[in-house]
Parts: sequence; C-alpha cells; structure tokens
Amino acid sequence: MAEPGTLAAYRALLGAQARSQAAYRTSFVVDLVGNIGATVFDVVTVLVLFGVTRELGGFTLRETLVIVGLSSFAFATADLLIGNIERLPRYVRTGLFDAVLVRPLAALPQLLLMDLPLRKVSRAIFGLAVLVVALVSAGIQWTPGRAALAVVAPLAAVVFFGSIFVTTATVSFYWIDSGELANSVTYGGRDFTSYPVTVYGGWFRALFAYGMGFAFVSYHPALALLGRADPLGLPAWVGWAAPGVAVVASAVAALAWRVGIRHYRSTGS
Repeated sequence: MAEPGTLAAYRALLGAQARSQAAYRTSFVVDLVGNIGATVFDVVTVLVLFGVTRELGGFTLRETLVIVGLSSFAFATADLLIGNIERLPRYVRTGLFDAVLVRPLAALPQLLLMDLPLRKVSRAIFGLAVLVVALVSAGIQWTPGRAALAVVAPLAAVVFFGSIFVTTATVSFYWIDSGELANSVTYGGRDFTSYPVTVYGGWFRALFAYGMGFAFVSYHPALALLGRADPLGLPAWVGWAAPGVAVVASAVAALAWRVGIRHYRSTGS
C-alpha cells in the first residue's frame, strides 16, 4: 500500500495536469468535443454496414451494438488512463525517462500522470453511453449473473486494453522505433473488437481473438449477456472468462514492465 506522502505526490501531479490543461477553457472544451469523433466514427461505421446488410457475421444490429459498446468504452477509458504510455519511446530517446527513474516514485504511475490526456474523458463518457443504450435496447433477459457481468466485463476490458498499452510500450526499452508496432496492436485491437470475430477467419482470427485474447474484450462477454451460443462452437462458460483473461494480461504487462526496467541502461544504451 502506498504511503500517504506518495499518494500526495501523485495527487499533486494529477492536479498540476488538470490545472494546466483546463487553463484555456475554450480550447479545452473544443478538445473535449473533438475527441468524441473517434468513438462516434466506430459506431457510425457499424450503422453504415447495416445499411446494406441485415446481419454481420451472424449478428443483428442490436447484438453488434453491444459488442461495439463494450469495445468503445473499454478502449476509450484505457486510452484515457493508460494510453499516454505510448509516449515512452520519446521519453527513452530524449532522456526524460532517466529523470523519471531518479525520482522517489514508481516510474509507471509517474509516466501515466505526467501527461494525462483529460480531453479524452469525453470519449470515455460517449463510449459508456453507447454501451448503456446498446444493453437497454438489445432485449437482454436479465439475471443477477448477467447484471454483474454487465458491470465487470467492461472493467475487465479496460484492464485488458491497459495491459496491452503497457506491454507494447515496453518494446521501446529494446527498440526505440517501436511506436508503429505498438499502435498496430493497440489500435488494431480496438478495430478488431468492434465487430463479431465471426467476420474474420483463418490464422488472423486465431491470432488476434485467442492468441492475443481480444475475443474476451467484447465478443464473448456479449454472447454471455445476450444468451447466445457461440457460432464458433466454444462452450457457454467462455463468455464469463473475461475477468480471468484480464488478470492474466495484467500479470504479463507487469512482468514485461519489470523486465524492461531492469534491461534499461539509460539514454544511448
């Protein structure tokens, strides 16, 4: 458990970020509104697709919107809280990471609070709104278990995406120009989870859905919530496995971070 002085230092970092970003209120409000665009685009893309088809990978519009809602909220929230870790290659290259390491605070929380993108909070709120509307309109037969899953699954997906952000960022400890590789996994994962995995096939689905675990962000939790059997033939309990997958992903991210920190030998290494 963090000591009171450490928590105060983190609060000070967060407070400084909030004051600096909100200093120019008009600009901040414009940024808040503008940042909704990416999530809106994800939803509009699905609506456009259903303008020319009645089903997508065997799923109706209402069922697909549950998948989109889970994915949009999870990615937007993880991007708000953890996403700025993708700046790590620049910090390593410029030597700023050295300054982070000499401070008497844990390196990862410092990096997350140094440039917390508060303007992205609107994207997370919009994603939550999409998820709530999708759950309400999907005709779900609610049970206590499904109600609990509707709360736990989105949070598990946030943890999963956050773990992906951290794990891919640690590649920069070994390869400075790893930004595009990391983005292909994080943002590619967002796009992958916005649709039923049944629209993909072959090795691509096997790699992203199950090799990397992205099927447990939105697809399998949506099946459990909707009470649908998996068209791919997996048992029903898989839909409830998202929290366990998130725990595994966070453990992998923590290990990758610790190993990366030990490998780091300062700028120029």
